[in-house]
Amino acid sequence: MERKINRREKECEEKHSNSEGSEQDKDYKTSLITLNVGGYLYITQKQTLTKYPDSFLEGIINGKIMCPFDADGHYFIDRDGLLFRHILNFLRNGELLLPEGFRENQLLAQEAEFFQLKVLSDAVKSRWEKEQLASRETTFLEITDSHDRSQGLRIFCNAPDFIAKIKSRIVLVSKSRLDGFPEEFSVSSNIIQFKYFIKSENGTRLVLKEDNTFVCTLETLKFEAIMMALKCGFRLLTSLDCSKGSIVHSDALHFIK
Repeated sequence: MERKINRREKECEEKHSNSEGSEQDKDYKTSLITLNVGGYLYITQKQTLTKYPDSFLEGIINGKIMCPFDADGHYFIDRDGLLFRHILNFLRNGELLLPEGFRENQLLAQEAEFFQLKVLSDAVKSRWEKEQLASRETTFLEITDSHDRSQGLRIFCNAPDFIAKIKSRIVLVSKSRLDGFPEEFSVSSNIIQFKYFIKSENGTRLVLKEDNTFVCTLETLKFEAIMMALKCGFRLLTSLDCSKGSIVHSDALHFIK
């Protein structure tokens, strides 16, 4: 008799645990929400979408706002499906995290306003303002001989990205190409100082990155910078030192867009 009672108790416990497990699975499944945003499907948790009270998404999930469904029964929101990933990441992380080079601040700000996420909208606008301010500031690149500051070139531009592009084209001649000239050079945010310039009858020489076997003069580097600027839509505002008679002999260039 005791064995039968124990067996029944065990069976009841198993049924109870199975019932609890199935209820938990059911609760977990109902906590997952699928959204169709402009044709892109996103699956996330209910608690993520309701993180900010009185937001558009919280209103949909809690039945405050009527929302149409697509053919598969998913909530359909007629907005930018690609940009919604940034909305969702903000809800998950609680902060604005965007990929490097992101340029759709104005569109994202509009999406944030539509979804009634003021915190996100303010964060996007603040980021946008900082980028605009930075783009108006003049950035310079200085390439000089650490032993002789008169040997070199200064390039001024109101676009930091362009300065970085020019800097990436410059490399020092490697030891393997010309024996006796070290590869050492130090780089900061706006200054490249070569420990040694290569001297020859034709003057100081540098190398362009596209072909590290090609040795060029500083004047060639100036022409290269001007050509790169024109291709990128910049114009040469002035040669900052016109006393030397020509751009070729100037030791500073100023580009503006």
